[in-house]
Amino acid sequence: DNKSYLRMRYLLLLTAVVGLCKSDTYLHNPRGSNNRLNERSAVRRNANRLFDSQNNNRGGYNVGVTTDNANGNQAAQQYNIQYYGSGGELSEESRLIVEWTNQHGCGGSEDSNPHKLNCDIVIQYMCQNDVSTATLQNNNNGAADTAAKVTVLRDGTITNIQNFNDPNQNEIQGNNQGNVYNARIQGNANNAQITRGMQESMIWYDMCKHREANGGLFTADQRLNRGRMGFVDASRTRQNPNGNRNGYECPEERDYYPYWFPTLQSQTYDTNRETTPWIDLAYLTSNTSRCNIIKSGSFNQNGIERCVYTGKGDRTYGKAITEADCEEDGGTWVTFHSYLELLEDATTEAQCTAAAAADKRNKISWMSLRSDETTKRCVVQAPEVDCTSAPWTRVNHNGNSPDSQGNASRYDAILPHFPSGDTKRCALRLRYNISTDDYDPFNTNSNDNEDTQNGVVSPVEQNPLVDVGASGRPLRLAINTNQYGRVFQDRSHIFKVIERLPTMAGKVVHNLNVRGKRGNIVQVYPAVEYDFIPNRATISKDDLVHIQWTGSNTHNNQPNGGDGQTGDAGEGRGGTDRSNFLEMQGEIENYPVPFENSTFWSKVESLNNPAATAKDLAVAFLSSGYYCGAAANANCPNNQVLGNTANLNNLLNNAPPSFFGHVLKFKEALSVAYMCSRNNNFSNRSQKGILWVVDPPAATKKRSANKYDFRKRDN
Repeated sequence: DNKSYLRMRYLLLLTAVVGLCKSDTYLHNPRGSNNRLNERSAVRRNANRLFDSQNNNRGGYNVGVTTDNANGNQAAQQYNIQYYGSGGELSEESRLIVEWTNQHGCGGSEDSNPHKLNCDIVIQYMCQNDVSTATLQNNNNGAADTAAKVTVLRDGTITNIQNFNDPNQNEIQGNNQGNVYNARIQGNANNAQITRGMQESMIWYDMCKHREANGGLFTADQRLNRGRMGFVDASRTRQNPNGNRNGYECPEERDYYPYWFPTLQSQTYDTNRETTPWIDLAYLTSNTSRCNIIKSGSFNQNGIERCVYTGKGDRTYGKAITEADCEEDGGTWVTFHSYLELLEDATTEAQCTAAAAADKRNKISWMSLRSDETTKRCVVQAPEVDCTSAPWTRVNHNGNSPDSQGNASRYDAILPHFPSGDTKRCALRLRYNISTDDYDPFNTNSNDNEDTQNGVVSPVEQNPLVDVGASGRPLRLAINTNQYGRVFQDRSHIFKVIERLPTMAGKVVHNLNVRGKRGNIVQVYPAVEYDFIPNRATISKDDLVHIQWTGSNTHNNQPNGGDGQTGDAGEGRGGTDRSNFLEMQGEIENYPVPFENSTFWSKVESLNNPAATAKDLAVAFLSSGYYCGAAANANCPNNQVLGNTANLNNLLNNAPPSFFGHVLKFKEALSVAYMCSRNNNFSNRSQKGILWVVDPPAATKKRSANKYDFRKRDN
């Protein structure tokens, strides 16, 4: 139908991408996994574990841990960094710098500042209600555990990919379709392992295998292979013609944005496993004239259709991707709606309307989740996607951007607000694509796919010979047509979004974290060395700062080194990440000041532990939480205070690599320079920063992509 055709036309935004060489993207804050888990080696062990990154095997950071020893196979010893969410008032932002590098360039403006290429960055997140650690440890075959194995977002404790048995034609033909499907799905659920990581759900990938690939897309001279179902399914794309599996990610959804199929992770809404679809956070582009198209195609607040089947056992999804094909197949064309969460306590329209009035950030409506249902619920939908210019970077360089004040590419993200107050476990993904104008990306489609029998020549061909005239002989170009559709991505480990404290009402929370891992600049590449993020910022005295970090004990960077250097140069025990936070007299210095001479700690107070004194805060931050304070209080037990437990190692070897830290409130305007005693190694690496806290009229409150107010220090 016309609507589907139009969708297939504008959804070429991520298809016309070029990959003339190995081009990568790496997420540095929050820490990107690049499919790593806890490897001691320089390279990741399994590039297919959760998703298809298309990145170098050396990239990524290990999952955070809670103790000073390697966590082995214990989920309880993993650490999910926790961020306070935003509030319902627009003034109650929780700001997190999303930072990444991309190798092949980005940014510019097609009209006023053209680059050598076109570029788009898509940032999304997925969340669900938190689960107990016991759920992640249990691996029996009880019904509750089986449900957890195929639905719970988790990092896993081993690097194996989840099990999956593909569907076959017996599920779509004959009189026994439903039974065949039900038996296979139950087998997949039984064979899933809680010890293996998972982001997308098993059912999401099964939908992908049952769904026909979009036949309106440009695939150049690539031939997409048919699967066991007898047709080309959505696991096969120009970039992935053989349908290789990466976790439970659907390759077609990965390669195209906005996607024409609802990214819901289950067939029906599951109250017990309230998992969001992918929520669009930001679309950063070199061509902002497309923003209206992007916003209208985003699932955040726009309904998207799919075909719903009946009489197929428990399966309600299938092959059709257009309304006409759906009706011909005996299905019903149904509109689905996205949600951030459902307010289960709001059981009437009046209660939902009251919740909407209290939430200025999200869109809350009394509505049905799908057009074939009459039951209405109180549905919370995320804000519309933020579409803005991408930060400029030069080609062939995993480096910094002038648009981010000389830092790596950044986006100043506003974390979501969950009005239920429930703790959520989430994953963030960043996709990066590059395109050229070798052919028109908006007017090139399946009609231009190579078809020699009918005389159709693809506008791009594999390693073509071109006649340039002067030499008399043709020259060969380096073109791989399955990479003229190249998309790269990285994803975070699982993190948590927790409810704001009452004392945070009306306040902006800035997250101050640590990026990087153990090793020198060559050994860690394409990851980065340690630093605070942000390491220079100006905020209002009325704002709050949550200082925290996470790290691993297994960043040993051992052989195999792939195409880079091995080794883990640094201080303290090999392979271990450690950080702390100490006041300095000035940012050009490299010595901390003694507590007795400090001025910072007496001017702040903790919101998450109001009983903490200035000395308690100083002791907790200098020890990375090894000591909870200098004296016991309601949130600091006596056996964890300074003097009542074993001495802290002077290189923090026995300190935890992850520290929840404190949310600090400021009593007055101030400036503080700070450092990490272990990693700040002059002429080798710098882990220092400076924070200016100014009176509100002087603070820059502007909300814009990639920018805090970074200032030079006054002389």
